[in-house]
Amino acid sequence: MSSIHPLKEQLALLVGAALEVIAPDAPVSLEIERPKNPSHGDFSSNAAMQLARPLKKNPRELAQAVLLELPPSPLVARAEIAGAGFINFHLAPAAWHGIVRRVRSERGAFGRGDAGAGQHVLIEFVSANPTGPLHVGHGRQAALGDALCNLYAAQGWDVYREFYYNDAGVQIATLAASVQARARGLKPGDAGWPEAAYNGDYIADIAADFLARKTVKSDDRETTASGDADDVESIREFAVACLRHEQDLDLTAFAVRFDNYYLESGLYTDGRVEATVARLAAAGRTYEQDGALWLRTTEYGDDKDRVMRKSDGSYTYFVPDVAYHIAKWERGFTRAINIQGTDHHGTIARVRAGLQAVGLGIANGYPDYLLHTMVRVMRGGEEVKISKRAGSYVTLRDLIEWTSKDAVRFFLLSRKPDTEYIFDVDLARAQNNDNPVYYVQYAHARICRVFEEWGGDAGTLDDADLAPLAAPHELVLMQRIAEYPEIIATAAKELAPHIVVHYLQGLAGDFHAWYNAEKFLVDDAALKRARLALADATRITIVNGLALLGVSAPEKM
Repeated sequence: MSSIHPLKEQLALLVGAALEVIAPDAPVSLEIERPKNPSHGDFSSNAAMQLARPLKKNPRELAQAVLLELPPSPLVARAEIAGAGFINFHLAPAAWHGIVRRVRSERGAFGRGDAGAGQHVLIEFVSANPTGPLHVGHGRQAALGDALCNLYAAQGWDVYREFYYNDAGVQIATLAASVQARARGLKPGDAGWPEAAYNGDYIADIAADFLARKTVKSDDRETTASGDADDVESIREFAVACLRHEQDLDLTAFAVRFDNYYLESGLYTDGRVEATVARLAAAGRTYEQDGALWLRTTEYGDDKDRVMRKSDGSYTYFVPDVAYHIAKWERGFTRAINIQGTDHHGTIARVRAGLQAVGLGIANGYPDYLLHTMVRVMRGGEEVKISKRAGSYVTLRDLIEWTSKDAVRFFLLSRKPDTEYIFDVDLARAQNNDNPVYYVQYAHARICRVFEEWGGDAGTLDDADLAPLAAPHELVLMQRIAEYPEIIATAAKELAPHIVVHYLQGLAGDFHAWYNAEKFLVDDAALKRARLALADATRITIVNGLALLGVSAPEKM
């Protein structure tokens, strides 16, 4: 399967055949592009202009030579020379009809490629501290991570989904102290309430369950509370288990799954943190100063050296991160992508420095990072900042309950990850074309309604004569569908699921325009069958694209 534009691929073969005759040894980066001005044709090649300098010839003369040697093809209606030496191709309708047949033949496989075949990638995402419910920022990360996993899988990669739990450190100690205070009968505002404590209602719920000696299941283990308010270790374990369970429910509601949950605490119990520090010391990349152990990160592009082990013997937070990524590498994941908030930007240089300094042959620039900004939520024209359950932020589950899983996913994926995003709850609930996810899903539902009214079997359209597809809106729609495989490949390569969102909005817009301009169930049997075949190809493409985003394609709305 190819992940480039199917017609670009075929035109590249034609131009390449001509170049083999004209200049078989000349260096050419063969590019077939869509002209910005549609009057210049469907596609254009600058091959002659690239050849002009190495061959010391006029580019227009070379372009003419290419046209003379161009193999005949039913795809090309005409080819002409423009400007300084561009070759513009005007395609025959049959070229676009072939796209409809291809989509209907490949169905769910349409748009998928094999660029990553035989390769493995670990994509780490969400990785929320188990100190509270998932907030809307985690939701953006979950949507991004899941869509990126789907995009990579669609390019043939073997994708491994991982959630890294920071279940050690200061925040977990604060969580335990918060639950312990609640278990002792204190509440926010009382004398003795910890200053840095978590104040949400969920802390009181955990404390009540702890005192009731309940058992909670999270991932691969069960944890039973001791019920002793003085047993801070039991409180810590139970609170973490409760919140892991809570986050599991959030992710289930969001239809996100993981292959593995990796615990930060395991890096200490398995000795990986100590082993990492020892490796760095043995490599001569550390030094002692002011009672602390430092890593020479400036040797790897950081702006200053970083403390690894503080004077009190505790490690700074990037040290277990280095140990964790060594574990990724040693598990065979030479390609790894981390999806994190922009607040993690400062850790990138020091983690990569540690991985380079350890001397294990880890590739420079490992791992890759996709950073995203936080999300603001608007409802009723006002910004929503507080969730009663969480205490200080809007949760992912709030957003799902206010709107829907589909709306949350589509909206959170609709912008570049590093741009600010305002989630408009009222717009996400709207049942009209102003709501972008409704607009796309409604295109699918409209097609389903057409087929329901027709009452026939879509499988009988395989031999439909597509020659009647000649209306302007039909040509535009077929051109849009043909772009889909390249769109998916680009979105994966650039870590940019929003490209798929924008494509689907454009595809839906093209379909709605066609639907409003033409009748499908006409008396002319050949025209009816041709239009139904194109509608079916549109439906398949919408379903495939929405599936990559984790969004459903309802048949009725």
